[in-house]
Amino acid sequence: MTTREAKEQLDLLQGTLDLLILKTLALGRAHGHAIARSIEQRSDDVLQVGHGSLYPALQRLLKLGLIEASDGISENNRKARFYRLTAKGRKKLYAEEGRWQKFSRAIAQILAPPVEEGQ
Repeated sequence: MTTREAKEQLDLLQGTLDLLILKTLALGRAHGHAIARSIEQRSDDVLQVGHGSLYPALQRLLKLGLIEASDGISENNRKARFYRLTAKGRKKLYAEEGRWQKFSRAIAQILAPPVEEGQ
């Protein structure tokens, strides 16, 4: 795999995780562990989000102004950093959802069994 291909693969993975985080935060503010747990639960545990991927993604989204953070207390009475979607983040989510749905339909078409002529 060339360096360019590796970068493109990494960008796809980061972009996908970013989309999942933005979608999760569209439901309301949450701390990092809750975001990871929500993604895992909503995907029937197919998607596992490690902290080594989650927190760099959250920092990237903060830098881009797509989310905001504030300190608070979690449901188990511990200090936690809570994240919420910004207006810019909501706009990005809307655009990326459309792109992802188009991409998913294209993949589904390719994976579907071919329709034989005359059927």
